[in-house]
Amino acid sequence: VPFMQYSEVRELREQLYRAYMTKCTKNNEHNNFEVCRKLVNLRMELAQLLGYPDYATYVLKNRMAQTPEKVYELLDNLKAHYLEAGKKDVAAVEQLAKELQGDDFCLEPWDFAHYSHLLQLRDYNLDAEMLRPYLELSQVTSGVFGLATTLYGITFEENQTIPVYHPDVKAYEVRDVDGSFLAILYTDFFPRSSKQNGAWMTSYQEEYIDQEGEHRPHVSVTMNFTKPTKNTPSLLTFDELETFLHEFGHALHGIFAKTRYSSLSGTNVYWDFVELPSQFMENYASRPEFLHTFAKHYQTGEDMPQALIDRIHKAHNFNAAYACMRQVSFGILDMAYYTLKTPLSEDIREFEHKAWASVQLLPSLEEACMTVQFGHIMSGGYAAGYYSYKWAEVLDADAFSAFVERGLFSREVASDFRSTILSRGGTVHPQILYNKFRGKPATIDAMLVRDGLQPQVKE
Repeated sequence: VPFMQYSEVRELREQLYRAYMTKCTKNNEHNNFEVCRKLVNLRMELAQLLGYPDYATYVLKNRMAQTPEKVYELLDNLKAHYLEAGKKDVAAVEQLAKELQGDDFCLEPWDFAHYSHLLQLRDYNLDAEMLRPYLELSQVTSGVFGLATTLYGITFEENQTIPVYHPDVKAYEVRDVDGSFLAILYTDFFPRSSKQNGAWMTSYQEEYIDQEGEHRPHVSVTMNFTKPTKNTPSLLTFDELETFLHEFGHALHGIFAKTRYSSLSGTNVYWDFVELPSQFMENYASRPEFLHTFAKHYQTGEDMPQALIDRIHKAHNFNAAYACMRQVSFGILDMAYYTLKTPLSEDIREFEHKAWASVQLLPSLEEACMTVQFGHIMSGGYAAGYYSYKWAEVLDADAFSAFVERGLFSREVASDFRSTILSRGGTVHPQILYNKFRGKPATIDAMLVRDGLQPQVKE
């Protein structure tokens, strides 16, 4: 991603893009075409043996969406509102490229990230590296923990007597507003040779109640932030701040659990509901009121300049429509495979190109194929579930709008969110929980406002 953004050498961007987008398509032992066909067909066969017409119908019986029709209703709704705006996002990037390279320049997929980055620099004077000095990890940690304290009254105290599995890991006792013990939270921030990439939340012990009483959870948030050097502390990008808030949201889902059975505790909820608490927390990242609480220069101690905070806030929905349509295209491809009612015999590449043709915003390479490297829908648990990201985003935008309406740090709204959403786990159908919190089902309206596609209605 950084190479595609920053490299000025178009030929090398093209070479890298073509190599990446043709992984697992070569005529060798790593070719995945038949592997994917077999996965799709076996899942269809499994569903039909159990009496369902297709795999999506089988899977969705235990999701908020419940039916393929509801999933398509969401995807079609997003397409109706975001497709034209997404085309405008791409047109703006292409216009800048033509200004820089000449009117005969044709924007290709390997150009988009580079010129999009330049457009953001031009229009918002914003680059990830500008923010790093103000996002020192210990300060960010204080800010994220402090946000939970402000919202819920809970506190975090490091306890160095608690055993940890690596010297980089810290353990915190989490206590409720009344001082009672809530959970142990472990933070594991830095890469090491024995650790996989990415970021995640883990529950080492779920909350549950048995004859011995209540057992409180032990959870961790795990990242791969840049490790401090002798001269420089760990400095985060804005995306990494969002990642921290995301995984911390999952952690709060575990920390606040108040159920009887561990199998229904914390994050053990429907797949298209589990990302609500995490994505909800991301909303605070670009809010000036939150950034003011911790964003200080690691050398001078000066607050992040208001002008820079304003640029972050203004740029937050930059290319939002393009990004939405990219996710919608993945959801449409996923559903195309798993609503099949007869075995897939078509060429995988051709099937893919036809499935998402109506929502592709950039030219596609004939030889490119996403399916054969798309671990999420083929092997990662998101088969007939990739829509979940957008489903949860609709929920998180709608939920956050309750705070926008009644106070960004409202303890009253936070208490409702905790009691109706965060503490109930999978003990109640999530639609019932959500309706109880908001008093109504979520719509995409709040997401449209947040993404700048619809003006906020002031009452």
